Parts: sequence; C-alpha cells; structure tokens
Amino acid sequence: MRRLLITVILGLAMFVLQPLAAKAASLTARIDLSSQTMVVTHRGKVKYRWKVSTGRRGYYTPLGTYSPKWLSKYHRSRKYNNAPMPYAIFFRGGYAVHGTDQISRLGRPASHGCIRLHPGNAATLFSLVRRVGFKNTRIIIRK
Repeated sequence: MRRLLITVILGLAMFVLQPLAAKAASLTARIDLSSQTMVVTHRGKVKYRWKVSTGRRGYYTPLGTYSPKWLSKYHRSRKYNNAPMPYAIFFRGGYAVHGTDQISRLGRPASHGCIRLHPGNAATLFSLVRRVGFKNTRIIIRK
C-alpha cells in the first residue's frame, strides 16, 4: 500500500512539474570554428544556422561552454577604435557574440576574438537570450 501511495504521489508530481520544466526553455548557440558557423537550438529544435566570423590569425576565440554575463544593444568597442558591436551578448570578459558591419567577411575568421554575426541574426539571438534568460542559455565554442 505504501509503495502504491508513493508511486501515485510521484506520478502526480511529474504531471504537475513537467509543464514547469518545459517553460525552463533551453537555448544553445553552438559555434564551430572550423566551419565558421553557428547553430541555434531552442527547446531541442534547430531554429537557425548562420555564418559567423571568429578570431583571425594572431587572435583568439576562447573554446568552451559559457552562459551570457550581460547584454548591450548598442555597444561600441573601447579597445578597437569605437567599433560598433550591436546586439552584444558578453560571455567571457570582453568576448561577445555581436553583429558586424563587415558582412562580406562572415564565414571566415576575421575578428579580434569575438563572434560576429549578421546584424539581423545578432538581433534575433539577442532577443531570444533576453526572453529565455541567462541561466537557460549556453554558448558553446568548439574547433
């Protein structure tokens, strides 16, 4: 009888908590340095595949798994001549995923280490991160 009661309680708990788990959506931006692409997955489904530019020769894009630390919609680089970094998602120190005005360079290494996107794609990702939240977002960078 006790086992039956525990089973019923656990079943009810799963029934109640499952919708809450679904609302804790997972957003993943996977960056592949070798192909210079980003795949954005939301709630387990691939939503976008975009070209990116990462660190060119002599510069470094850090490998690893990160959560966003802060957002800046109209950021400008203090380090690199006030360069525009629209829709910046900072994930490690001064490293960010952000839009670029150098669209023709997307698909090959061209940055000082940040991950550059087409401004429209950066705006889309920025909005998703803002909606889903930092805790539920992962930025994964691999070779």
